[in-house]
Amino acid sequence: MAAAKLDGLLKGKFRGCMLGTLLGDCLGAPFEGEAGSKVVVQKYFEKIDGPYKKSPQKRYTDDTAMMKSVAKCLIDKPSMDFKYLANLFVKEYYNEPRRGYGANVVEVFHKLRSSKFEDVYKPAREQFNGTGSYGNGGAMRMAPIPLFFNNNYEAMIEAATNATRLTHTHSIGINGALLQAIAIHQSLMLDPHEKADHQIYTKKLIEKMKAIETEDIHDLLDHTPYQTQLKKVAELLNLETSKKEISEDEVVAALGNSIAALHSVPTSIYCYLKAQNEIAGIETDNPFRRTIQYAISLGGDTDTIAAMAGSIAGAHYGEEFIGENLRKHCEFVDEIIEISDELFKVTPIS
Repeated sequence: MAAAKLDGLLKGKFRGCMLGTLLGDCLGAPFEGEAGSKVVVQKYFEKIDGPYKKSPQKRYTDDTAMMKSVAKCLIDKPSMDFKYLANLFVKEYYNEPRRGYGANVVEVFHKLRSSKFEDVYKPAREQFNGTGSYGNGGAMRMAPIPLFFNNNYEAMIEAATNATRLTHTHSIGINGALLQAIAIHQSLMLDPHEKADHQIYTKKLIEKMKAIETEDIHDLLDHTPYQTQLKKVAELLNLETSKKEISEDEVVAALGNSIAALHSVPTSIYCYLKAQNEIAGIETDNPFRRTIQYAISLGGDTDTIAAMAGSIAGAHYGEEFIGENLRKHCEFVDEIIEISDELFKVTPIS
């Protein structure tokens, strides 16, 4: 394939991944904290993906706000200056504090600013009596890192780790962000017009997490929790392959839908893999829309799970699968495309 065509394909995947985070975030936010309902979510998507009617745009949350800071850091300082990134996070928060930031990350931002960013990792390290946060805040903003480091896996892992440690220092929080980065990276390498083999896809993720989950996690009985969750993902998908219907309640019981990274990142991966095929109660032929629609139907932390699932799906399918009507209902779409293109320009392409 000609180099120009490959560049165009990769540029579309950059846009797809970044838009996937934004759209999953914006469209999932109105359902955050609610119990899942396929019927309600189907009607919601029929309305916004049908004939366009002008209405107030859905607002993005802290998920997108922090993701765009990660992208800006890579654009401005491709060597990844983490003190600069911490400054960007804090500046973004104080400019627009009403984006749904959690109290714990706000505390980190206050301490960073009051300490003049002397030790950018200290405030997060001190949280929860020194154990650090195990939430999905690192994973939700991860998209730009696997895009930029698409040709350098080791550098991607290092950058993702350090970018997460600014707010989350518990190994569950860090490893969840790494798993999200790895999933995006894997999907970025796929043909947008072919399905991922879910058995191969999950097997690769498990193998890569084996190299990451090497430390004992003393507050958990299972010292390889992400590998365990990924095996559950594979088991659920294998059951569905044998024509068994898996309910949303069963999925939530097995994988979770909370703000904990362990109970949301594997769920987002499951949503993406499941949505490659038709899902009962979700009426669309578009696998990208089906991914975020199904993620929202699981309830719980809908904006973040849909944002993470959307970024993985967007990295696979690219911009061409993201419908215009969905875009029109979300704020900041043009700006995210511009940021994505700027990130693509500074990304080393071999």
